[in-house]
Amino acid sequence: MNGYQTMKIAPHKISGGFSLVEMAIVLMIVGLLLGGLIPALSAQMESQHINETRRQMNEIREALTGFALINGRLPCPADGAAAAGSELVTGSGVAAVCTLSKGVLPWATLGTNEADAWGRRFTYRVAANFADGADGTGTVTCSTAAGVSFQLCSSANLNVQATSGGPSVAAAVPAVVVSHGRNGLGAYPAGGGAQIGTATGDESENADDDNTFVSKDFSNDFDDMVAWLSPNTLLNRMVAAGRLP
Repeated sequence: MNGYQTMKIAPHKISGGFSLVEMAIVLMIVGLLLGGLIPALSAQMESQHINETRRQMNEIREALTGFALINGRLPCPADGAAAAGSELVTGSGVAAVCTLSKGVLPWATLGTNEADAWGRRFTYRVAANFADGADGTGTVTCSTAAGVSFQLCSSANLNVQATSGGPSVAAAVPAVVVSHGRNGLGAYPAGGGAQIGTATGDESENADDDNTFVSKDFSNDFDDMVAWLSPNTLLNRMVAAGRLP
């Protein structure tokens, strides 16, 4: 063999798995990717919840108007702590008297959803003279229409402000509906039970028992969504339907 010895070099063995260093690098990359995706997915889901709740609240406004057209009054609230979702009322028709002035939306009476996109009931308050009282009697002095609790000259007492004690957003509205947003503070859970947590700041106006509410842009300490029934829209619809003169 011409004086030389042929040497055989064994091929390197190729590992079929990852080394610890390689695994650590892969996990780091996956972590970075997830870290960027999770906030984006969370923001997208939150946006979907907001849009869905806005859609529900638009349907609620229509349902409230439809109830008034049929019954001559707005519905009374339901008890937020109870399982049932029917309005709490004594009597019937325009002789009805609300047991509560504020509670939750009577979804069973209206045929709407019980809860918002976060799974909490809608807070609901109604002006007493738009929900009960017989045939426009009492302090109403304008011409009255039979079978309707409120009249063209009726004035409601609910007010929506830009901040607590701030400028008015909507005055003398007959009904207000509130979704307490992502944090749910002040809301009643679906199925009934105690109010969730304790609302603070401007959110407290939407969870207490007075006639003032706050509607403003979202911030770190405010995520409520507030809708109201315009008295002009309600009265116009009642006139167009022939329920008011």
